[in-house]
Amino acid sequence: MRPTTLGDLRRAVEAGQVPRRSVRSELRENLVRKLRAGERLFPGIIGYDDTVVPQLVNAILSRHHFILLGLRGQAKSRILRALVDLLDDELPVVAGCEINDDPLAPLCGACRRRLQADGDALEVAWRPRELRFVEKLATPDVTIADILGDIDPIKAARGGLQLSDELTMHFGLLPRAHRGIFAINELPDLAGKIQVGLFNILQEGDVQIKGYPVRLPLDVLMVFSANPEDYTARGKIITPLKDRIGSEIRTHYPTSRAVAQAITAQEAWIERDGGGAGTPGRYRVPAYVREIVEEVAFQARADSKIDKRSGVSQRLPITVIENVVSNAERRAILNGEALVAPRVTDVYAALPSITGKFELEYEGELRGAAAVATDLVRAAVSNVFMGYLDAADLRPIVEWFDMGGTLQASDTTPAAGLLEATRVVQGLHELAERVIGEAAPAPPLLASAVDFVLEGLYAQKKISRTDDWRYEAAEHPRRVAGGRPIEPPLDQGLPTPGGGRKKYYN
Repeated sequence: MRPTTLGDLRRAVEAGQVPRRSVRSELRENLVRKLRAGERLFPGIIGYDDTVVPQLVNAILSRHHFILLGLRGQAKSRILRALVDLLDDELPVVAGCEINDDPLAPLCGACRRRLQADGDALEVAWRPRELRFVEKLATPDVTIADILGDIDPIKAARGGLQLSDELTMHFGLLPRAHRGIFAINELPDLAGKIQVGLFNILQEGDVQIKGYPVRLPLDVLMVFSANPEDYTARGKIITPLKDRIGSEIRTHYPTSRAVAQAITAQEAWIERDGGGAGTPGRYRVPAYVREIVEEVAFQARADSKIDKRSGVSQRLPITVIENVVSNAERRAILNGEALVAPRVTDVYAALPSITGKFELEYEGELRGAAAVATDLVRAAVSNVFMGYLDAADLRPIVEWFDMGGTLQASDTTPAAGLLEATRVVQGLHELAERVIGEAAPAPPLLASAVDFVLEGLYAQKKISRTDDWRYEAAEHPRRVAGGRPIEPPLDQGLPTPGGGRKKYYN
């Protein structure tokens, strides 16, 4: 039974049934227990086991306040929120206290007065660990009152108190994180005077509010996140605060395509089986499509036309794979196919989920975001294609095109139609089956592999491809003249399913 009064709590502490320790000691001891038991630390954080996690462990074992430095999309906020798992399940607090005071040693004046009045009968409540994590996104408009607190004249008037009385104080976010974890994201965006208030609390445990000195020796773990480029781009972390942060930990993007795929598989919504009436019954994303999507992000991070200081978030492959599956789903619904099997063509159709995920340098601005994104996809297809079919004999297929063969397809071409049109290309279907690794794959899956081979040959510059816009004359009579397709204006948007964006391989 949990103690519900101060007297019961005191006896439980003396008997060793309830631990009494600082929050940083609590985190340290629980971490040590997990290490000894061989439990997984920071579940859901992938790719940091040999780099970031050991540094986090060292910081917690050292009882340090720490900061995570890294570009966008490197799981900094998720790491900070995962610290909650190292807290005790519940913590005894003074019931109704704004700052979760320790019943055995309360800080705020209201709790001390209640202790004098109630003694051992003081009511004790239990606070779950999820509520002991307070997070604040730093923005330029954040005030010292938001973080630390302010004098509340209404409290003073109602209680007949002087403004200098401690009971007139309205506590901010940091005091309300007492005996817990206080996280600030994007620390450089916080005004300098607010940062001064933070380091004063960290080191001396006091602060001045409206000219009145207030002692707040808070028991709190302070953690921060920041983009290292923000030191000069938008703001900076003042030197005295940096000096009081015990550890500075650098995060990074996935170091391999396999790690990136694991992150995307965890975060992306691609398992859509049972999506409701009228939706396809099965979804199967080929491995090469997943690899191409991840490779797009790797190509973007190395491209000179993209600003490396801004970074390319891991959210890029997550949103791209979702769009890829959605485009394949749209094709399956239009053609009445039961199996959704994304193609490389669907990656090109997912450009809207790519262009907003990076900042361009001057050279990239001249070329345009859509053109840069298209180049990234082509380079990604080329790299993945080499990994699958580098040693394969591609000459029969290339020779078929060299002899004048042409193919036409679009992102809405049904699997049966694509397979029928490509059956005349010598060795193409056999090579596609080799890519899939199955003797008789389902038609949508085989069509996806055929599309991969064709796009790979195009990316390797072994065959050529032209994109063209064609519209059904019945639907767009003014946009087709003498059988010649007319490029739609920019405000026209995508064509209707009756036409579509056609690809011509030759």
